[in-house]
Amino acid sequence: MGSAHPADPVAEAFEAHRERLTAVAYRVLGSRTDADDAVQETWLRLSRQDADAIDNLGGWLTTVVGRISLDLLRSRRTRPTVPLDDQLSGLTVTLDDGPTPEELVALGDSVGPALLTVLDSLRPDERVAFVLHDVFAVAHAEIGAILGRSADATKMLTSRARRKVRAARYSAGDPQQQREVVAAFLAAAREGRFDRLLEVLHPEVAFTVHAPGGRFVTIGATEVAGRARLAGGAALGRAATVDGRPGVLAWNEDGTPLSVLAFTVTDGRITEITAVVDPAALALMDLPAPV
Repeated sequence: MGSAHPADPVAEAFEAHRERLTAVAYRVLGSRTDADDAVQETWLRLSRQDADAIDNLGGWLTTVVGRISLDLLRSRRTRPTVPLDDQLSGLTVTLDDGPTPEELVALGDSVGPALLTVLDSLRPDERVAFVLHDVFAVAHAEIGAILGRSADATKMLTSRARRKVRAARYSAGDPQQQREVVAAFLAAAREGRFDRLLEVLHPEVAFTVHAPGGRFVTIGATEVAGRARLAGGAALGRAATVDGRPGVLAWNEDGTPLSVLAFTVTDGRITEITAVVDPAALALMDLPAPV
């Protein structure tokens, strides 16, 4: 991706706002690639403007990147599905007891990566309103200009989005409780305790494995319990957070990645398990080194 030239005063002013713009776009879109695209488009629009005529450059840039992000969100409804390799390479994997990556800090990750999963349940306008107001403290009047709504209507939209986020977080449960459910699953898988596996698996749980031979999906607690040895073996790895979900990261003896597992826990039971064991797919991911 191209970038603004630092010798240009307008470019220097833009660079001073880039970190915040990237944080806004990433929180709204949930994709680093899309966020970078939105920020670059914002720069292109600024470069076509008379910057001296802009009274509040920061507010102008936030409005523009917000509008671009909103358009990208809306276009996803008709856009083809993101290729699988792009989905996997975009996963954020951090060790639970390790330091927060500098990149996440730069992206203003004050609310935690799990919020991205919750935001997916919101409509585009709700998502934009919630992120800009509750995460970045943008005034409702400014958000209304982006959404084409009055300040009062935007305030109601933000309130509705906030209620949905709280409800989704309540349904997902406490992160520590989720960890305990996952730990119980891994222990039962390692010990071959199928009765215990059935207790922690939702009856319609989906187990998706990305293997060298392709993508394989198993549906149903009984079927998943029968294939849980793979997950049990991963218990030898390290607890991790995978795109805001509890997970496990394991390495081979030579330090290369062996597997990444991510779990979705709802109301105390596992509803989804994703396992990446394909070395080619793992190589695309920015994974922490073994420690």
